Amino acid sequence: MSYREYKSPKRQERERKERRRKNPSDVIIAPPDRTLLVIVTFLVVIGFLAIFSATAPKCLREGVSLISFVAKQIVYAIVGFLAMGFLARFDYKKLEIVNKKFLWTVIILLLVLQFTPLGVTINGAKRWINLGVMQLQPSELAKPLFCMLFATLFKNKITMHTFTDNFTSKILPMIIILFLILKQPNLSMAIILCVTGFVLYVCAKGPWQPVIAGGIAGVVGVLTMLPRLLHGYQMDRITVWLNPGSDALGKGYNIIQSLIAFASGGLSGSGYGSSIQKLAYLPECHTDFIFAIIAEEFGFLGSIFIVGLFVGLVHRGFRIAKRCPDMYGKLLAVGITTIFGFQAFLNMAVASSFMPVTGVTLPFISYGGTSIIVSLAMVGILLNISKQRIKKINTNEGNTNVNV
Repeated sequence: MSYREYKSPKRQERERKERRRKNPSDVIIAPPDRTLLVIVTFLVVIGFLAIFSATAPKCLREGVSLISFVAKQIVYAIVGFLAMGFLARFDYKKLEIVNKKFLWTVIILLLVLQFTPLGVTINGAKRWINLGVMQLQPSELAKPLFCMLFATLFKNKITMHTFTDNFTSKILPMIIILFLILKQPNLSMAIILCVTGFVLYVCAKGPWQPVIAGGIAGVVGVLTMLPRLLHGYQMDRITVWLNPGSDALGKGYNIIQSLIAFASGGLSGSGYGSSIQKLAYLPECHTDFIFAIIAEEFGFLGSIFIVGLFVGLVHRGFRIAKRCPDMYGKLLAVGITTIFGFQAFLNMAVASSFMPVTGVTLPFISYGGTSIIVSLAMVGILLNISKQRIKKINTNEGNTNVNV
């Protein structure tokens, strides 16, 4: 091959992008990502098993059916799978049309939660709306909403006009949503949403100057205003996390009991249904600390298997984003994948005392109706994005090979 015939990888990529822009036939419709569907199904089934095991003692104490919690979760999962099936067939590009309606729906639900008697307070946090048949958690709806808004915001080249022109329609409403979520209080959800926005900004190749300036200002502000920004209970969580034994029967109790569960599990665990910590020792063992129960019953090997499933989910999500032919779909896939991966990391890090207690659930596994319905719906969006892929064309000595 002569020098003139050689094309650098960057030049080949530029030519492929230009060819896709001029020739839409370079985009093909393929089956949805089956590997992603298998991983999510595994996580949901594991969640059923873990919820049944973790809630059985609680059901015995309350005199209700042993399957009451898992039966509700199965119903929620069925609704979630129906939503996933619908969104897997619904063209993700049309999601931009419902941005405004979805945005105002979430804001109204958050206002109803805060300022009407329908809001339910559990363990000092007002995060749920009582609908009778179930409790709706509006902050969960903010996860797909923020992915959709950021993807729309960053799909074109990012400039100062990106923020000024969209301040009233997108930026200000997102700030209001974050404020209402912090008021619940739900700091962990606000962190997840902010981290997702930052990841999408970086993936969209936004200029680094605002990030550096904002990062410096943020660090200085946090260091100087931390005692005022955090509520007393949040400061107590950090203090107890550093030294759980300082309040072993109070604020450090959950952390200590979770660590006992991990230690009791050993390499292979005590066996399914044999957890001791779920016998009223570890509160919220079917929601925030369900990973500790899994670690006790299935040991280090079971824990690594769960971690591996989430790693596989994140890998498939980013693979879908890489293959997507348009920027909106790429950013939407990256945002959804980031939320799943980061939320799973936070939950497992809290359960193993790697981070302070934040009150975040483990996606697909922890008990919660809104959580599993919204999570499965987001998977449906990912599956729909995976159906549209770039046709890779490799030319070698005049022969053209098409790879999907």
